[in-house]
Amino acid sequence: MSGTKTKKTTAAAPKAAAKATAKPAPKKGASKKAWSGPIEECPTEELWGEYARARDSKKPEALERVRNVLMERHYPLVKYIAERLLQTLPKSIELDDLISAGLFGLMDAIRGFDPERGIKFKTYCTTRIRGSILDQLRSQDWVPRLVRLKASKIDKTLQRLTAEYGREPTHSELAEALELTHSELAIEIGKATAKSMYSLSDRWEDRDDDSSLEKVDVLEDKKSIDPTDVINKSDLMTYMTRSLTHKERFIIEQYYRVGHTMREIGEMLSLTESRVCQIHTNVMNRLKEQLDGKTGTLLS
Repeated sequence: MSGTKTKKTTAAAPKAAAKATAKPAPKKGASKKAWSGPIEECPTEELWGEYARARDSKKPEALERVRNVLMERHYPLVKYIAERLLQTLPKSIELDDLISAGLFGLMDAIRGFDPERGIKFKTYCTTRIRGSILDQLRSQDWVPRLVRLKASKIDKTLQRLTAEYGREPTHSELAEALELTHSELAIEIGKATAKSMYSLSDRWEDRDDDSSLEKVDVLEDKKSIDPTDVINKSDLMTYMTRSLTHKERFIIEQYYRVGHTMREIGEMLSLTESRVCQIHTNVMNRLKEQLDGKTGTLLS
């Protein structure tokens, strides 16, 4: 009996020793041991293990240091995505603004990435970076999103009908394809015509030298007075009043050029308002007779 018990004890001893020496399996996606060198020299694959350890240790300084290294490693990707999007945007959009918005998307991607899922971080963060840039552009767009969608729908229908007919469709054909009436289509086209905004500091020509004008330099000032028009009116006034007396010329100039009333002109000349009106009527009749004789000339 004693020999049997000894055999059972001897057979169970290796199993107990194996259980005692067994180590817990490392977590999937985590490094076997911490990086001992400077964190800036750590390979990108092992950085995620350092990031997970820094997050579990609840040390904000260590977590921020690893996150900054990850952002520096993936900054070229943010710049690449921003440059690709910039090619489809107006010139008023700055590349630095797109990169800044993309960096916020990269920070969110680093914060929400889980290496244990077996997905490459580049694939995961590309969508987040692009989405962050587009969200920033939509927030700055002064045209409502619904207007943009209507404009895109009308443009796609117009291109499809042009390809089918081999010509640009008529207004009625476009309205029928969109299931709208003529008046409704006209209203939708007016609403969907999104205006573009440009920076007045942009160069008129794509040159770096100072000889290129800015758009603000060629902007029309509709409130300004055309000097040529002023000179022409002055010359015409001088030509028409050259046969008048000093008093008659003064009344015409003060009434038409300066804008004074008959009463104010009468006070200047020490005349009654009715007398000024009488002189004005006589002068206008004489000038009318002179112009009637100029038929076929530049003054007609």
